[in-house]
Amino acid sequence: MTTDRLDAPYALARYRDGDRVQLGLVAGERIRPLGPDELGAADLNGFLAAPDWDRLASLAGGDGPWRDLAEVTLTAPVEPRQVLQTGANYREHVIQLVAAGLTQDGSRTPEEARAFAADMMDRRKAEGEPYFFIGLPACVVGDDVPLALPSYSDVHDWELELAVVIGAPAFRVSREEALDHVAGYTICNDITTRDLVFRKDMKEIGTDWYRSKNAPGFLPTGPFLVPTPFVDPSSLNLRLELNGEVMQDASTDDLLFDLPALISGASQTMPLLPGDLLLSGSPAGNGQHWKRFLRDGDVMTGSIEGLGTQVVRCVDEKKEERQR
Repeated sequence: MTTDRLDAPYALARYRDGDRVQLGLVAGERIRPLGPDELGAADLNGFLAAPDWDRLASLAGGDGPWRDLAEVTLTAPVEPRQVLQTGANYREHVIQLVAAGLTQDGSRTPEEARAFAADMMDRRKAEGEPYFFIGLPACVVGDDVPLALPSYSDVHDWELELAVVIGAPAFRVSREEALDHVAGYTICNDITTRDLVFRKDMKEIGTDWYRSKNAPGFLPTGPFLVPTPFVDPSSLNLRLELNGEVMQDASTDDLLFDLPALISGASQTMPLLPGDLLLSGSPAGNGQHWKRFLRDGDVMTGSIEGLGTQVVRCVDEKKEERQR
């Protein structure tokens, strides 16, 4: 696990301890185990339901069984029961996609197409609603797990995203109260198999998010769960490098629907539970834009300001099976 500087005074993480995964408290370059006695709750999700950050602050500044963070292997910092994902939520990204489609038949100049797309997005933001779909919690892994690229496609793509970690249960909450139900934030890379997004056998069905986004390991998450008091999600930089080359570089201030709108909108249908993940969408610069998709040996380095850095190594599925 490679991490950048953790700006927060402390954060939560999970790490491998023999055959089990241990919850830990990270402070600076150190980590210590957290059990029910330290948490004041039975487990992580129980703590997140009513987080006592002062309790953890006291532990972060005290003595204890600290270890060097570099000595442990971090894994996904969350155990969600539900994963909700948001589509088409970065203004510039969607404008690029719409404008590219409008110029293919030559009926509009690039400038006309972009102006049309920008007006469409502004009207959607003012009058529309967020677009949600669901992912499988089983796909949530840490970057300690190599991303095995399924052999049934050659167009697996990356999508770096800011993820909300739900705290107190949220059901039909307003935008004004939505952020009161956030425990913290983490990083997700929403891997997508592009040629499976739309059904070919019956186009009327539309998108197939199950097959295109839910292969094993398709939601690398972490390294940290950073408490909400230490994060201003309204203007965070997101950056993804592929083998050292910058592919995505954007800010959350380009979101069409901000986090209060997303949390409120998602909670209208189903209660959001402590520890659940709500992904906020991915900015421009994925593989579909660059016409370059993931290959065996690729290394993705994804970072979000203040939340750390995850390093995901890609392997061919068949090669990984041979090495087992």
